[in-house]
Amino acid sequence: MMSSRRLPTLLVICLVLFAVPLGAHSFATVSAQTGANTAHTVTQINIDARPAIVQITNNQMVKGQFNTTSILAIPAGVGTGFIFDQRGYILTNNHVVEGASSLTITTTTDTKTYDGKIVGTYPQGDLAVVQIMGGGNFPTVPLGDSGKLQVGAPVVAIGNALALHGGPTVTSGVVSALGRTEQEPSSSMNGKGGAFLVDLIQTDAAINPGNSGGPLFNDQGQVVGINTLGAGSANGMQSQGIGFAISINSAKPVADALIAGQPVPRPYLGVATVSLSSLDDAQLMLPAGIGAGVANVSAGSPADKAGVQDGDIIIKFDGQDVYGADGFATLLLQHKPGDMVTLTTLTAQGNGQPQQQDVQATLVQYPK
Repeated sequence: MMSSRRLPTLLVICLVLFAVPLGAHSFATVSAQTGANTAHTVTQINIDARPAIVQITNNQMVKGQFNTTSILAIPAGVGTGFIFDQRGYILTNNHVVEGASSLTITTTTDTKTYDGKIVGTYPQGDLAVVQIMGGGNFPTVPLGDSGKLQVGAPVVAIGNALALHGGPTVTSGVVSALGRTEQEPSSSMNGKGGAFLVDLIQTDAAINPGNSGGPLFNDQGQVVGINTLGAGSANGMQSQGIGFAISINSAKPVADALIAGQPVPRPYLGVATVSLSSLDDAQLMLPAGIGAGVANVSAGSPADKAGVQDGDIIIKFDGQDVYGADGFATLLLQHKPGDMVTLTTLTAQGNGQPQQQDVQATLVQYPK
C-alpha cells in the first residue's frame, strides 16, 4: 500500500529511491551457478505475469468538509496483489486492505475495474486474500517453492510503486539473505510496534510504497515471495538495497486457511518483548545480544500462568539462546498451539541480583 508508515521495520521511516536495471537482462549466468533450469529474462517474466497482477485501491469513508454532513468513500491508498486462483482469488498484504470500506481492483493489461471482496485477513502475518467480484476464469501466476531459494539467486519484483500512472514498475535484483525476522511498524498510535514477520526473503530489488502485496519472482517466473517492507535508514544513516518479502511457502497455508474460513494456526504466549542494550547485557553479565526483556505480560495468558513477570529477561527458549526480541519471535513461531515450551528467565530478587529459573508454558492459539 502506498503508505510510508508500512515501508520500514524497526528503522526510521523514509522512501527508498534507488533504481535497479530493467529490460531484457538475462539471468542465465547466475542460474547456471545455482542449478536452475532455463532462465527467463526480466522482460519475459514481466510479459507473462502482468495479466495476473492487479492494483488494489483501498477506499475509506471520510466525512465531507466545508460544513457538509455527507460521508464519502474516497481512495485512501494503493497497493498491489496477484491472482493465484482462476476464481479471482488475490493474495496481498493485510495492510493494503486494512480499514477499507470497499476495494477497487484494476487489472494491468486491460485496466478493467472490479469490486473486490475481502475473503479473510491475517494481521499477525500481514497477509490477506481478496476476491474479484463478478466473472471468473481469471489469468493466474504460478507459485514456486521459496524453500529452494539460495542467497545470490536472481529475483524480479513487480508492483504499483508510488501509484505511478501507466502500470506496474519492474525491478530486479538478487536474494540478499534468507530467514530474516522483522517487526512491522505499528498500525496504531500505541507505539508497541506491529506484527513480527518471520522467514522473510531479503532482496536488493527496489521495493517502494505501492509495491506492498506484489509478487517477487524467481528466474522461472514463479512467485516466491510477497513484497512487504522496504528499509529506509537506521541510526540516521541511509540504507541501500534492503527490502523484505514474505516467503510464498509461509503464505500458501495462510491463503488456504483464509479461503476455507479456518483459523490460521499461530502460537500465543502472551508476552511483549524488547531487545536488550549492550549496557543491559554487560550489567547482567550476558553475552552480547543475548536475552529479550519482558515489557508486558497479558493477564491470563500462558506466560502469566507460568509465572513470567514484567521485567523478566528470557535468555533461552527450549534450550536455545534468545537473540533479542526478533530472535524470541523466531523461536516462538517455530511452534504451534498446544506445544509445551520451557523458558529460561532471569528474575529480579529482593537483593537486586537476578535469579535464573526455568518455567514451562503451554502455547495456545493466538486470540482474535
